[in-house]
Amino acid sequence: MKVTKDLVAASATPMVLGILAEGESYGYAILRRINELSGGELEWTEGLLYPLLHRLERLGHLDSSWQSVAGERKRKYYRVTDRGLAELAEQRRQWDTVVGALREIWHDRTPLAVNRLEGLA
Repeated sequence: MKVTKDLVAASATPMVLGILAEGESYGYAILRRINELSGGELEWTEGLLYPLLHRLERLGHLDSSWQSVAGERKRKYYRVTDRGLAELAEQRRQWDTVVGALREIWHDRTPLAVNRLEGLA
């Protein structure tokens, strides 16, 4: 089962900022990395990624430059800025809160809830 569009959209900004915090990259490579990290469960399209990259650039979270490698076409490479790293830290703080709350909820399940959930799997 693939991850829902709502969760993909909610996680898009920290995912892209986190990947670019590892080092500069271009659109197609970012899409491949997301696919790799999620084991193919996150279905990202160019229609999701490129508007997000442009928005993050407008907000000052990313810088970009056109680069060409011998024998290949020019690619727009993105890199995270100091402002983007600060935003990533804030996004991570928020996600840690959400994940922590979910762990508490899922860890503290009553036997009835556990049986019902296991029956759905």
